[in-house]
Amino acid sequence: MLGKVTTADATTPLSTWAPLRSPIYRALWIAQLVSNLGTWMQTVGAQWLLVDEPNAATLVSLVQTAITLPVMLLSIPSGVIADLVDRRRLLLGAQSTMAMLAAVLAVSTATGHTTPGVLLTLLFLLGCGQALTAPAWQAIQPELVPREQIPSVAALGSMNINIGRAVGPALAGVLVSLSGPTLVFALNALSFGGIVAVLAVWRRPVKDRQLPTERPLAALQAGTRFIRAAPAIRRVLLRSILFIAPASALWALLPVIARDSLGLSSSGYGLMLGALGLGAVLGALGLSRIRALLTPTQRLTAAAVLFGVASVGAALLHHVAVVLVLLVGAGLAWLLAMSTMNSTMQLLLPAWVRARGLSVYMLVFMGGQALGSLFWGLVAGALDSVAALLIAAALLVGSAVSSVWLPIRHNAEELDHTPSAFWPEPQLVVEPQPDDGPVLVLRSYDVPEDRVEEFLEAMAFVGRSRQRTGAMEWRLYRDVGVVDRYVEAFVVRSWAEHMQQHQVRLTAQDQLRERAVAEFGAGEEQITHLVGVDRR
Repeated sequence: MLGKVTTADATTPLSTWAPLRSPIYRALWIAQLVSNLGTWMQTVGAQWLLVDEPNAATLVSLVQTAITLPVMLLSIPSGVIADLVDRRRLLLGAQSTMAMLAAVLAVSTATGHTTPGVLLTLLFLLGCGQALTAPAWQAIQPELVPREQIPSVAALGSMNINIGRAVGPALAGVLVSLSGPTLVFALNALSFGGIVAVLAVWRRPVKDRQLPTERPLAALQAGTRFIRAAPAIRRVLLRSILFIAPASALWALLPVIARDSLGLSSSGYGLMLGALGLGAVLGALGLSRIRALLTPTQRLTAAAVLFGVASVGAALLHHVAVVLVLLVGAGLAWLLAMSTMNSTMQLLLPAWVRARGLSVYMLVFMGGQALGSLFWGLVAGALDSVAALLIAAALLVGSAVSSVWLPIRHNAEELDHTPSAFWPEPQLVVEPQPDDGPVLVLRSYDVPEDRVEEFLEAMAFVGRSRQRTGAMEWRLYRDVGVVDRYVEAFVVRSWAEHMQQHQVRLTAQDQLRERAVAEFGAGEEQITHLVGVDRR
C-alpha cells in the first residue's frame, strides 16, 4: 500500500530520491515543505511586526525564544506521548490546532489586535504544537518506507528544512514589503492544510492492543532505561554534542560576520543563508554516492573537518565569493552530519521506544544549538567573533580526531528490530494484577567449565537486552550449591511491564543475542517469576 521499493543489489545504496516513490511519503514530504516555508515566513512576519515597538531589539529576539523554548521544555514528554497513542491521530490533532492558532494570529493582526504579548503567546503555543508533533513525525518515517531507505529519508528531511530556511525568509520579505505581515500569517495558517489532508487519507495499520497502555511516568522511565543500556545510541548522542556545540558558532555569528567582516546588508546575509541551504541540497543529491564511499563515522569526520574549514574561512577571509563557496561546503557538511546521526538513531531504535529515543536526540540537537549559540555569543563578546570562530573550528577538528576513539555503529541498517515474542509464557497458578510488583525473574543455566568465558561474554549482551526492554536491575550469579550452575536475575517494575517485555518489546535482534546462550538453558522449569508482596 505504501509503495515500498526494493533493490536488486542490497550492497548498493539507494538513491536519495527513492523514498519519494512511496505515494504517502511523497505527499507528506511536499506538504511538510509547504508548512516549513509557512513557518519561516511567519517568523519574518512576526519580527517585522515588532520592529517599530519600544524595546524592539528585545522583543524581536523573543520571537525565536517563543518558538524554540517549547521544544526544550516539551521534547521528552512529547516523545513519551507519541509512543503511547496513535501517532497519526496525534499529528492530525496537533496540526489542526496549529492551523487554528495561525488563523487566529492572522485575523487578530488584520483587525489590529496583535499586541506584542498576544503575538508572543500565540507563537509560544505554535511552538508547543511543533514540539508535540516533532517526535511523532520522526517516528512514523520507518512506517512509510522500507528500512533500507531510512538514510535517504533523513537526507530528504534535512533538505526539506534547509529549503524552507533558505526560501521562506526571502519570500516573506517580499510579501511583507508589499502587503504587511497579515498575508504571511494567513499563508502559514493555510500551509498546515496540506499535512492535515494527507494524514486524513493515510490509513495507518491499526495494531490490536492486548495489554493496557503504559502509564506516562513508567513509559518515561522505560525509555530512559533503554538509552542507558544502549551504548550505540549513547555514542550517537555524544557525537551529536561534539559536532553541534562547536558548529553552532557559525550559525550564531554569521550575521556579525556578514556585517562587520564582509560589509554586507541584510540581503547579503540572506545570500549567505542561501549558500548554506544550497550546500545542504547538493549534499542530499550526492548522499547515495557519499554513503557508498564512507562509513557513518567517516562521514561525521568529514563533516566536522569541512565545517571547521568554513568557520576558519568565515573568520579570516574578506572576499564574499570565497566565503560563499565555503558556506556551500558548510551546508553540505551540516546535511551530512545531521542525516547520518538522524538515520542512525532511526535504525537503532525499535518501534516501541522510537519516539522517546528520537525526542532525546532532538533535545540534544536543539539544546546544543541553543546553548551553543549563547556560549559563542558570550565568547565573541569577551574576545571577538573571529576568535570565537577559530576556537570553534579547533573544537570541530578535535571532534573529527575523536572519531578514532568514538566511532558510531556502521552496520545499523543490518539490525532487525522486528517485534518477536519468543519468550515462553510463564506458567501461573496465581494471576498477578497489572500493578503488582516488582517482579523478580530467575533463569538457570548449566555451563561446562571449559565454556564459561564464552558464556559470560554472550550474557553481557543478554543483560543489556534485559535492561533495554524493562529490567531495572540485572545480574548474573553462580550457584555454589550446584555444579556448573549459573543463575540470571533481573527485576522489572511491575507485572504489566514484564508482560510488555514478553509481548511488545523484544525484537529479532534480542532473539539473536539470546540464541547464543540458549543451549546452556537448564529448561523452562528453571525459569522462576517472583512478585513482590506488600506487607501492609
